[in-house]
Amino acid sequence: MKWKQTLVETFLPVALILATVSPTSPASTTDKYLFYLHGKILEDQGIPRPRSEKFGYYEYEKILQTFRNRGFTVRSEIRPANTEVAAFAEKVAGEVRQLLQSGVSPDCITVVGASKGGVIAILTSALLQNRDVNFVFLASCYDAALKRLQDQGLQVAGNILSIYDAADDTGCGSCRDFFNYAQEKRLGRSQEIVLQMGLGHGILYRPFPEWVEPAIAWANDRGITRVQNLPMKND
Repeated sequence: MKWKQTLVETFLPVALILATVSPTSPASTTDKYLFYLHGKILEDQGIPRPRSEKFGYYEYEKILQTFRNRGFTVRSEIRPANTEVAAFAEKVAGEVRQLLQSGVSPDCITVVGASKGGVIAILTSALLQNRDVNFVFLASCYDAALKRLQDQGLQVAGNILSIYDAADDTGCGSCRDFFNYAQEKRLGRSQEIVLQMGLGHGILYRPFPEWVEPAIAWANDRGITRVQNLPMKND
């Protein structure tokens, strides 16, 4: 089932798959795994360094390398044009399940999704229903995505950090309603950061420390500054 996609860029689609770590690579139970799900512009342009007229270059490889440099085993790929959100979420959820079955602790797995990649991360979270897997939704939450979850009887689950910029004008904003709708027993830590960088959706184009550092702290279960604790629906 297609998810509504209301994101910014549309370019000539050229399909390209670029796996940075093979999903079939043997899993180490001592590694920290990070899945990075990129924004839609990489699908549209089909290259690892696409350019937006509004936001400039999307530094995909620099983002991946930033996480590698901090000790994560990074799994990511450039999705084909017009990738179905639901199908790709099933794929990611399957890879996470493989890690769990291999003995990797769920708190050693983090899924970071940006924009459309964040919508995929939202559905991955709902499919896994694992309270201890970590998620970072970067400029990803919007009303139609929540309605789709509700229509399917799904809720997000896991340790979830939401990050977005206050100037984002794409419709992506707070994940508060996603958290309030979730079942408390399936939701672990849930926090949100509202950045004041003035870049809007452009925050996801580069490995800015304003979002990278909180994401890394979240993956490592460390404290985060400038974070708002969001109330649950029964609070």
